[in-house]
Amino acid sequence: MTRVVTLVLVDGSGRPLGALPPYEVATPWWQEVAEVVAGARLHHEVDVTVLRLLVADRTAPPGGHVTYVASVRDLPGGTRLAPVDVDLSPHPRRSPWAEPGGPESSLAWAASALAAAGRPLLAATQRRTWNLSTIWRLDTRTGPVWLKQVPWFFAHEAAVLHWLGAVAPGVAPVPVAADTGPANCGRMLLDDIPGTDRYDAAHDEQLAMLVDLHRVQVLAADRVPELLALGVPDRRSLRTAALDACGLPDTLVHGDFHPGNTRGTADRRMIIDWGDSVVGHPAIDLLRMCEVAARPDELRTAWCALWRAAVPASDPERAVALMRPVAAQRNAEVYAGFIDAIEPSEWPYHASDVEHWRAQATHTP
Repeated sequence: MTRVVTLVLVDGSGRPLGALPPYEVATPWWQEVAEVVAGARLHHEVDVTVLRLLVADRTAPPGGHVTYVASVRDLPGGTRLAPVDVDLSPHPRRSPWAEPGGPESSLAWAASALAAAGRPLLAATQRRTWNLSTIWRLDTRTGPVWLKQVPWFFAHEAAVLHWLGAVAPGVAPVPVAADTGPANCGRMLLDDIPGTDRYDAAHDEQLAMLVDLHRVQVLAADRVPELLALGVPDRRSLRTAALDACGLPDTLVHGDFHPGNTRGTADRRMIIDWGDSVVGHPAIDLLRMCEVAARPDELRTAWCALWRAAVPASDPERAVALMRPVAAQRNAEVYAGFIDAIEPSEWPYHASDVEHWRAQATHTP
């Protein structure tokens, strides 16, 4: 499955210039834009920065014909542009990095922070942009650094990473620098983690990931007030009396715990992408991992054994069963919250997830 990409170009003030002829990229996922940027250079000799999704020919990713807004500083003479008739007016829920000048502002901040750290910026490559984040690879003489920027509802991520670095060193990356003021929407710089995103992790590695997270959650269970003070959202209200009776504590929940949100090697990895983190029930993370696992029953058995050892009087199996419909409803609410917080042109990223999880909440036994 591939994407066919059309770029509507704008200048630094947001004035539309026209659309480049469409071209194909191999990666189907709409938020991945490294190949989009490279394709504009290869096919049209134009250097662009992708700002945001404008329209797609299908209701959800991946693949299809996708149109983005992209900014350009210098347009080579002779560039063929088709006239466009699109609404590019400002929107109150547009991400700062999706506006002309937004990426340049964040890159300038990153360059300043790297210079202060004695690591001058050599080159920057755009890798991802959508309503949940923008990510750039920044090359320095001492290796790559990643610029990540998240929306206001994920702005606690940098604080969580610093907290994890203090209480559980090595389990997650610690920001080189962070700029989390309201106007800056969670800009942070993260050192490279050698290895790969572990989407294809084998079963034994998935078990080890659960152990990594369990260790953190046992520590965090005794430090919930600290997490709430950092701005981690409080989702303890999901509990019921029956869940309370199972004896498992509220703790730091990653919120989107699957193999792809760890990075490294089979023997050494870190848990990344803590923007979805909340204070809540730890079974949320187990259930997310089981969605993509080939052997979910074995993961559940191992997770229950870990928690029974940590809380001997608990009933983890009962807690997991009770959390299934609760977690599904919670997931539907999370995705609905994303839609409420972003502009309509980017709703297709999440709309099908809302319906999927509402159905799961209704039909989960």
